[in-house]
Amino acid sequence: MVFVTVGTHEQQFDRLVRAADDYAATSGEEVFVQIGYSTYEPSHCEWSRLVPFEEMRERMEQADVVVTHGGPSSFIEAMAAGKVPVVVPRREEFGEHVNDHQADFVRFVAERQGGIVPVYDVDELPAAIERARELSASGAGFKSHNAEFCRDLYDRIRNI
Repeated sequence: MVFVTVGTHEQQFDRLVRAADDYAATSGEEVFVQIGYSTYEPSHCEWSRLVPFEEMRERMEQADVVVTHGGPSSFIEAMAAGKVPVVVPRREEFGEHVNDHQADFVRFVAERQGGIVPVYDVDELPAAIERARELSASGAGFKSHNAEFCRDLYDRIRNI
């Protein structure tokens, strides 16, 4: 199953919603899309305008692949669920955001950190979904270092 979220930004993201719907139509795969304020309503997959946080977390955990917009909260949540997310930044030129900060940030994360599959042209979505599926299955996703950090911090404090 592929879970797609466009977030809660008040501008449409029809470009991604339509691409996800096309993917569902051609792949035959189960796809669920949270469409937010998009005007395009999918006809080949399940969808909802908004999804409560707990449901979104569950869908991310159950999905084979998570596709998100370029807002860090959404793709970091997918990474925390053990997925290598496909990240499609909203773009000003398509009326999806007020500027291109998402594209800039996604490019920065992809180059410096990795752990995501960036998509700047939605025609590349099917290949990106397959790449993310392969990377997630191989265990190449985000590895949290929180427990290690906390142990190290505890040891340092104890030794003061």
